[in-house]
Amino acid sequence: MPNATETCACAQETDEQKYERIAEIIEGYGAQKTNLIQILHMAQGIFGYLSLELQQFIADKLRLPLSEVYGVVTFYSYFSTTPRGKYTIGVCLGTACYVRGGKKIIDRLKEILNIGPGETTPDQKFSLEVMRCIGACGLAPAITVNGKVHKQVNADKLKTLIANL
Repeated sequence: MPNATETCACAQETDEQKYERIAEIIEGYGAQKTNLIQILHMAQGIFGYLSLELQQFIADKLRLPLSEVYGVVTFYSYFSTTPRGKYTIGVCLGTACYVRGGKKIIDRLKEILNIGPGETTPDQKFSLEVMRCIGACGLAPAITVNGKVHKQVNADKLKTLIANL
């Protein structure tokens, strides 16, 4: 069975090769509906996001309606239907982070990156996301960059943080 933690050489592959690889992954899982989430995780790892075309391909291979695959993709926040940047910045807007300046952090990042939540910069370097709670309430306000938590973030120091990525 495929290993979800394997290093991907996807950047050098054509879309056709990527689709072939996903077909092999699905075959390795036995084309079973019960493995849909694992297959979607691996497909997103290969393509970087789950386009409607890719979702249809997976639905066809698993003999599922597209609506079922789409429902899973849009239900789980981990999955993305649009390309993400090299750096995904998640701003926590849970109660503690919001009260301690989370909204100011969002506003400042919108200025710096010139994008809003759910968007990616044209150079595909940064994506901005709003998160409801990252479980770092004692470190508020907090953000994540590719999953790594940054604590007690100061809106005035965001430019430096981004420049150092």
